[in-house]
Amino acid sequence: MGMRPQHAAGKEHLISWIPENIRKKECTYFVESSQTSDAGRVVCHCGYLREQHLDDAAKPPIFLGKEWDASRHIQEMPTDAFGDIRFTGLGQRLGKYVRVSSDTPPRVIFHLMTQHWGLDPPNLLISVTGGAKNFIMKPRLKNIFRQGLVKVAQTTGAWIITGGSHAGVMKQVGEAVRDFLLSCGHKDSEIVTIGIATWGTVYNRESLICPMGGFPAEYVLDEENQGSLSCLDSNHSHFILVDDGTHGRYGVEIPLRTRLEKFISEQTKVKGGVAIKIPIVCVVLEGGPGTLDTIYNAITNGTPCVIVEGSGRVADVIAQVASLPVPKITIALIQKKLSVYFHDTYEHFTEGKLVEWTKKIQDIVRHRQLLTIFREGKYGQQDVDVAILQALLKASQNQDHFGHENWDHQLKLAVAWNRVDIARSEIFTDDYEWKPTDLHPVMAAALISNKPEFVKLFLEQGVRLKEFVTWDTLVYLYDNLAPSCLFYSKLQKVLLEEREHTGGSKMPRIQLHHVSQVLRELLGSSTQHLYPKPKHTERPRLSIPVPHIKLNVQGSSLRSLYKRSAGRVAFTMDPVRDLLIWAVVQNREELAEIIWAQSQDSMAAALACSKILKELAKEEEDTDTTDAMLALAEQYEQKAIGVFTDCYRKDEERAQKLLTRVSEAWGKTTCLQLALEAKNMNFVSHGGVQAFLTKVWWGKMCVDNGLLRVIACVLLFPLLFTSLITFREKRLQPMGCLTRLRAFFTAPVVIFLMNILSYFTFLLLFAYVLMVDFQSSPSWREYLIYFWLFSLVCEEIRQLLYDPDGLGVVKMATLYFKDFWNKLDVCAILVFITGLTCRLIPSTLYPGRIILSLAFTIFCLRLMHIFTVSRTLGPKIIIVKRMLKDVFFFLFLLAVWVVSFGVAKQAILIHNEERVEWLFRGVVYHSYLTIFGQIPSYIDGVNFNIDQCSPNGTDPYKPKCPETNEDNKKPIFPEWLTVILLCLYLLFTNILLLNLLIAMFNYTFQQVQEHTDQIWKFQRHDLIEEYHGRPPAPPPLILINHLQLLLRRGLLRRPPTHHKQLKEKLEKNEEAALLSWEMYLKENYLQHQQCQEKRNTEKKIQDIAQRVDALAELLDLDRVKRTGLVEQRLASLEDQVHQNAQALRWIMLALQGNGFSSGEDMPLVGSSKALEMKELDLEEKLEETQPSYHVLARNLLYPGSHTLRFPVPDEKVPWEVDFPLYAPPTYSADHKDMAVQDPFSPSLESLLKINYNSMDGLIDRQSFHGLYAVQDGLPLNPMGRTGLRGRGRLHCFGPNHALHPIVTRWRRNLDGSIIRKSLKKMLEVLVAQYPLSDVWALPGGSLEPGETLPLKLKWILRREFWPQFQNLLKQGTEVHKGYLDDPRNTDNAWVETVAVSVHFDSQNDVEMKRLNSFLQGCDPELCIRWQVLDKRIPLHTNHKELLHKVSTLLGAYY
Repeated sequence: MGMRPQHAAGKEHLISWIPENIRKKECTYFVESSQTSDAGRVVCHCGYLREQHLDDAAKPPIFLGKEWDASRHIQEMPTDAFGDIRFTGLGQRLGKYVRVSSDTPPRVIFHLMTQHWGLDPPNLLISVTGGAKNFIMKPRLKNIFRQGLVKVAQTTGAWIITGGSHAGVMKQVGEAVRDFLLSCGHKDSEIVTIGIATWGTVYNRESLICPMGGFPAEYVLDEENQGSLSCLDSNHSHFILVDDGTHGRYGVEIPLRTRLEKFISEQTKVKGGVAIKIPIVCVVLEGGPGTLDTIYNAITNGTPCVIVEGSGRVADVIAQVASLPVPKITIALIQKKLSVYFHDTYEHFTEGKLVEWTKKIQDIVRHRQLLTIFREGKYGQQDVDVAILQALLKASQNQDHFGHENWDHQLKLAVAWNRVDIARSEIFTDDYEWKPTDLHPVMAAALISNKPEFVKLFLEQGVRLKEFVTWDTLVYLYDNLAPSCLFYSKLQKVLLEEREHTGGSKMPRIQLHHVSQVLRELLGSSTQHLYPKPKHTERPRLSIPVPHIKLNVQGSSLRSLYKRSAGRVAFTMDPVRDLLIWAVVQNREELAEIIWAQSQDSMAAALACSKILKELAKEEEDTDTTDAMLALAEQYEQKAIGVFTDCYRKDEERAQKLLTRVSEAWGKTTCLQLALEAKNMNFVSHGGVQAFLTKVWWGKMCVDNGLLRVIACVLLFPLLFTSLITFREKRLQPMGCLTRLRAFFTAPVVIFLMNILSYFTFLLLFAYVLMVDFQSSPSWREYLIYFWLFSLVCEEIRQLLYDPDGLGVVKMATLYFKDFWNKLDVCAILVFITGLTCRLIPSTLYPGRIILSLAFTIFCLRLMHIFTVSRTLGPKIIIVKRMLKDVFFFLFLLAVWVVSFGVAKQAILIHNEERVEWLFRGVVYHSYLTIFGQIPSYIDGVNFNIDQCSPNGTDPYKPKCPETNEDNKKPIFPEWLTVILLCLYLLFTNILLLNLLIAMFNYTFQQVQEHTDQIWKFQRHDLIEEYHGRPPAPPPLILINHLQLLLRRGLLRRPPTHHKQLKEKLEKNEEAALLSWEMYLKENYLQHQQCQEKRNTEKKIQDIAQRVDALAELLDLDRVKRTGLVEQRLASLEDQVHQNAQALRWIMLALQGNGFSSGEDMPLVGSSKALEMKELDLEEKLEETQPSYHVLARNLLYPGSHTLRFPVPDEKVPWEVDFPLYAPPTYSADHKDMAVQDPFSPSLESLLKINYNSMDGLIDRQSFHGLYAVQDGLPLNPMGRTGLRGRGRLHCFGPNHALHPIVTRWRRNLDGSIIRKSLKKMLEVLVAQYPLSDVWALPGGSLEPGETLPLKLKWILRREFWPQFQNLLKQGTEVHKGYLDDPRNTDNAWVETVAVSVHFDSQNDVEMKRLNSFLQGCDPELCIRWQVLDKRIPLHTNHKELLHKVSTLLGAYY
């Protein structure tokens, strides 16, 4: 119910926002066309009937022309179709839809989808294209495709974009989503499937028109009557219906879909600390000519494509030729493939169409890095989801980039998709060596977005937590806590308190001392602050230098994450602890387990985690989260027990040291203290812990001394000098040793026995004084009691103020009063002092005795504490404590019945009783006694006696009489009513409530009885600790010890110290050795746990099930592979036979050469066909090794224009090859800013003035390739056809000369040594990025007539350095001179360049230093940099070829 107003508000906002921002298109002028509708009626040129137009459209105004023109007669107006769509009869699932104009900006649609439809921006965009009509796919391939597509969408959080109609590939996608939703069931698993369709082709679209929004609009899917139109697919979640004002015309949505996909792919998605540009992939099933254009455009724009082989038509044609070298993809081959896969429509393919298809398929296959063919049963690629993700990563790997930024991008994608399998198989390979520091940003992202598998992977890849976890990283991680987590709200409270304390208006930023404050609340006061508050800006941590690295993490660079002060970073003391706490407070189980496995102080870490989780669970409101936290707390307790068990088995002494070692990392507390704070009974009751406590309890004595022997020695201490008592230490073995006496009387067990003896003596004396010797003036025995009590008070004060941890008086007081027995002590002492005060005043002597008697009762109750040492009675005291709680709650229930019955009885029987004490007796006291059988005699009137009551209520010792008859003094109250009330009262109290109490007691008893041993072992510690730290002398002699303490603290100023047995600070070397030993045993424990899991029956069943599934999959694939395997073997056999034949032929030739036989008799070895094939293969290999024809010069879209070249396949490039169809368009750009350029429109007169193959004035028209042909006044490109006539964007017909200096130096380390890769030296090259260009280029370009340096080179060099640079060029080495494959080249104009290598071999080269000083940018947008030279450097393709030549010349790495 709470969501409805919010939903309604969102709907209202949508109703107002959409018409303002989104338009539709309508035809405003009806002009009859020659076509008719399906019903044979007259339609307009737009395709709509007359009545479907606006009213004014049918009345032609005078100003409109007679010819129908879409640009003039179709107008935009606010859209009238949007809202929710429900498909009638197909469930209650609602989708979203909107009708948009074909000219709508993509950003508006994206805003609608993310802000108003509530879609999260995707981590991946999957554009599915292919056949728009229904087609048949093999069932197995169909299933593989459906499962894979849905899996990739679900695991990566992708959007799937299709054409949205209920046919063809769109239907396949819809059914895949439907099957997934049916199998999954829960709402969170919805897959975003966006259908972008043409409004004018949607059948039944009238039902979607709702000017105020359809919420929901009912849509009927009617395939039978749709005719040439198409229905929307019911399994898509969102629809964008593109309207251009026409009816029945398909393909209208394609331009908008392309723009929208491009816009989305340019957006940056920030999630979990990773910023990625949204990647896009095109998935192709089947398809016709439109699909080929889509694939071509996608490949041209750099979008990777996955072609599903076996789906039919275009997909199969491309899949068949994708593995062939480009020269082998000929027109004849494509013709053959089309005749096979397009057998129904093959006759529609004209010769021109075949040429166009061949050219496009050649260009598609040429970009193999963007093309992935999904073949069913292909090794390592059984799933479509893997193929899709591999395609994206393959495209990314082959993309040009600087340094390692491309690998980072791939890793960010894998993290965003949460596909650790892809990261392992595709990214962390031998192709690239990852530095651990490179992984820090993605490590932070994996932690924040809770991706434990990635955290594990990064740790395997060498990320060291000591380097990763800095002070600022931790602050960043706590800044990104999940707002729903309880720890976050506790932190906010601390920040709020600080703001109120400082009086600031702005909320302070989270710092680690704020975190420490909350952690101390959770870990308990026995710990110190984990992160002390830094003074000013200094951070009390180790600082070490860190290499410079810059990568985007959540919009900010890593430099802001690792804040530096002069290149130094503040590291924390224990990074594993810090990360573990961060994971545990968010209840992230898997993440915490991975981090805990890295910890050194693992036992303390596990116990601390248990304590934190238990404390958070107390405050957590959500019961599911509470249960999860408590379960996790128990897991960590079990981990601590497991590690301690292994340690205890190995070495008892060292294991016990781990219990009492002061852990600096965990706030200077001990493992034992943490376990007690967390009430980890299982841990404390462990045999090893108990053995340690027993050892502490017996002090320096052997634990096998009998209690009777100890009591005997307490009563007769000379027995100590006999062999009655044995000691552990050898120095205490001699019987005459006086230290035996000290060792015996300082043992906690002896102190305890002496205190019991003392306490019993005190109680006996106190009882004697109260009952026998209580005089008006105190006797010596009474004074002795007062003195005794004084010693008890001093001991309580010592316990209250004794503070070895420096916690402060307030904290010590809190801890002191937490103990029930301390509260009882204070209560007894206060009551005694009150009684003593009254006793010393003669007038209040008797009340004083009464109060002292009560004090005696409380002192007797204190005796119960002594029984906690007993294994039998100790748990019984716990039972009594818990039963007291039960009684307390029970009394509330009882009070209701007692008071209700008492008031009713009193009101019925007695009239106006004014005496308060008798009112209380009648209402409460008598009612209470009735429960136990003391029923008032007058309640039923039978045993009524007037002498036992006071008629007027005047006798203070008698109750007032009930209502009676004035004449015969008989009761007149309704006896039947009082009897019924009494019966009901007894029924409910005696039978129901008392039995309820007994049941509660029984439950409590059973609960405690089950854990008797544990409870006793746990509470035993408190007693041992109390007597371990207690002065050895019993009261009242304890005052001697108190005086000694006072002298030590007051006069000598010595701080209080812990006894080493319970809290011991080890030396650094000893502690390091102990922790290493613990870590080694923790590893053993984890391995043992893994073995146990494997042996687990459920795990075994699960493994067997997985293996059976894998086996079934393999058997299924075997059928598919079998045919291919046979083919491979036959091919291999044929190859071997051919080799044998060749060898035999060579032997026969050799024999013939030696005169053994004549050539005429020599038989032909091997079939002629095989030989022909071999020759052909050799020819092809030669062809592949030879440089191919120009490629960039044949790109279909000419750069900087809308002109499309005529498609020229590879085989038709040479002028010598006949190409009758060749009819290229003509294009020559007009450069208004250029003084020298050839005629804009080539007329024969102007062309005849040009002197080709010579110097034409200042213009050099000579080619480096010799003379070139001139035809019809125009020169012909020496490299062959390009598909375009004219001079394009070049200035001159014929060769356009350019100069490209390649300036290089060796890449060096800081010490000046040359860096090598694959044993080869690495180069750095000077590159520039010019304004209005996205790519980097070599600093060179076209030469102006008469100039020696290119204009672009002059831009980056100061004028005074030009002559010196010319000298450098003269000294340089020419690496290329001739034709340059440039996208601007045409049939009649081309670029020829001279590439000169200028290499600086020494780092101290004067010329290089001078060059660096003269580099300048005449434009602020011009960038110049030295860049590492390798094959992935992002330069123009033709420039990269020049760099390859330079690296070969210098023998450098490329």
